[in-house]
Amino acid sequence: MKISIIHDLVRWEEKALLKAATDRGIEVSMVDVKDMDMDLDSQLSDSYGGVSIQRCTSYYRGLHSTAFLEYKGQIVVNDLNSTTTAGNKMLTSLALVKNRVPTPRTSVSTGYEAAMKQFSGKFGNRAVIKPVTGSWGRMVALLNDKSAATAVLEDREYMYPLYSIFYLQEYVRRPPRDIRTFVVGDRVIGGIYRYQSEGDWRTNTAIGGRAEKCEITPELEDISIRAARSVGRGVFGIDIMETDSGYVVHEVNGTTEFKNTVKVAGVDVPGEIIEYVKGVAR
Repeated sequence: MKISIIHDLVRWEEKALLKAATDRGIEVSMVDVKDMDMDLDSQLSDSYGGVSIQRCTSYYRGLHSTAFLEYKGQIVVNDLNSTTTAGNKMLTSLALVKNRVPTPRTSVSTGYEAAMKQFSGKFGNRAVIKPVTGSWGRMVALLNDKSAATAVLEDREYMYPLYSIFYLQEYVRRPPRDIRTFVVGDRVIGGIYRYQSEGDWRTNTAIGGRAEKCEITPELEDISIRAARSVGRGVFGIDIMETDSGYVVHEVNGTTEFKNTVKVAGVDVPGEIIEYVKGVAR
């Protein structure tokens, strides 16, 4: 059996996937997306093997390379539909709402005036603004009042057009942590709590958040599977918050990092992913 791992960075996760595959006797081709020759008029090289694992950190590199491979007949984990939806927060929110998965109240505007109207009316002058694409907590801001919203939204209106898509979400009252669960195929294989660092309301471990093991309850398993199925099929990291009225899903990640989950929760995430890929290949 032969597979390929499509990447733009080789992080701990990509090395772990490579090891998990080679330990199982699987030949792996490591493909740097920046060197891919995506010739639309040629047949796909057999160097990609039977299945490609999409691991690009860049949404747009991942999106376009997945589209190329899939249209050429290659099986990709995650597939184009899942990659498109999970990589865009608005599309993810629409999918969650459509499938009745609890999620924070959300509004999207393409103009400053409409965004300010939603901020004051729907959210009562307190909300979180996020870029529709991006990760690691970058350009996520808590807008505590109208002055803060005016300053941030005015700035973003004159940035690259992507950042003038104003994705606003309610600020959820929660403990100083959230939950990241991992769904591989039809199974929740483990999870972690992510605690916010001192002086920061965000929980991303990439910016200093602390991870602890989270036991997967039937309720957590149910909402994780429902969230993943809303977006597609494959491998997902589900970000969940605890509220007074139950769990809410605020993000679904398609090429998520899992180093902390392996370390803290003792879950063999790369091995589980490779076993899933073997099943897909059959």
